Amino acid sequence: MPDRKYRSNIPKAYAYDFLKNCMLFSGVLVPFFTVWGGITFSQIMILQAVFTTSMFLFEIPTGVIADRFGRKTSLILSSVVTTAAVLVYSSYPSFWVFVCGEILWAVGVALASGADTALVYDSLIQTGDETGSKSILNRVESIGLFAMVIAAPLGSLTAKYIGLDWALRLSAIPIFLSAAVGLTFNEPPTQKKSEEKNYFKILQTGLKYFRDHKILRLLTIDYVAIMMLSFFMIWVYQVVLKSLNFPLEYYGFVHAAIVVAEIIVLNSVIKFENVVKSKKKYILYASILVGICYLVLSFSTLIALSIACIVLIGGFGMTMKPLYYSYMNKYIESDNRATVLSAVSMARSIVTAVANIIFGYLVDLNVSYTLFGIGVITITFAIVSRVKEEHLKD
Repeated sequence: MPDRKYRSNIPKAYAYDFLKNCMLFSGVLVPFFTVWGGITFSQIMILQAVFTTSMFLFEIPTGVIADRFGRKTSLILSSVVTTAAVLVYSSYPSFWVFVCGEILWAVGVALASGADTALVYDSLIQTGDETGSKSILNRVESIGLFAMVIAAPLGSLTAKYIGLDWALRLSAIPIFLSAAVGLTFNEPPTQKKSEEKNYFKILQTGLKYFRDHKILRLLTIDYVAIMMLSFFMIWVYQVVLKSLNFPLEYYGFVHAAIVVAEIIVLNSVIKFENVVKSKKKYILYASILVGICYLVLSFSTLIALSIACIVLIGGFGMTMKPLYYSYMNKYIESDNRATVLSAVSMARSIVTAVANIIFGYLVDLNVSYTLFGIGVITITFAIVSRVKEEHLKD
């Protein structure tokens, strides 16, 4: 029998994601590091490697918190810890202060990773609406992206006329308010009561899924590859804009355009799938498009063309998370969902950590060659993917 009291979790999840993603600094991250922080792009990528390595270390422990103490508790803690990270980051321009901020930020993100989608999905199970999970998860992601559309332009204007550090510092307010929204969630039960397990048994359960579930492994490999390659654009696009002498106060508007593209794509995935008459073909074509845009961006000297490529990479590449998570959820039992999804994020984190260090070094050597190489790799991964149409269940 459907339990309607959990239906209110869906609009609350929208509000939580909106506040959590009101990040004024999102459009001026690279100038924040290089101008206010006084570090190089290679050092920025080292910081991101610190972040992703920390994510790798904290994903399973924080997934255990969600499974043991509830997804609601994990999301509240995520907001509080992320607020602390923002305040540490903006306290003093120092590489080592930034390292501390990155570690705190990783803990905050890891606490929400898996727990956010698990809470929404299990709420849908309780209301009997789980067949619409892909659309709901896409909408949750879209709401968070809409927050960035508003925050990014405000942030670049703040950076230009008040200071780069204030673009970060003021972001602590909405992130902290998301904790208040988290307090109102109704914790949905899992489909079966979890056994009492010690830490190592829970860790073993999460990793065992990848050994025993071939389809989940294939989906994870595809997801990690396309997200790692696409998400690098968030960092390198500001380097490209600087090389084109694009004004700082408009960086946030470019970031907003990327986010608008993500929102449009997220809410049009089903239409795109219907046009190509295949979920597999949609993923293939979208990934190849991302690769082609990287190739074009590697030699473009035109601002309009470069921004168009940046926007398309963001729109089609960085919207794969809710899509893949929806497919992966079909192969994971409810009581282990948060832990297994955390393990998926853990795999993405360690691969991204290594890639960021390599890409950071290569960008310092030659941005164009780096972008060209990423384009070739993206297209290659798309073509050799072993995920089949029957693996992609709605």
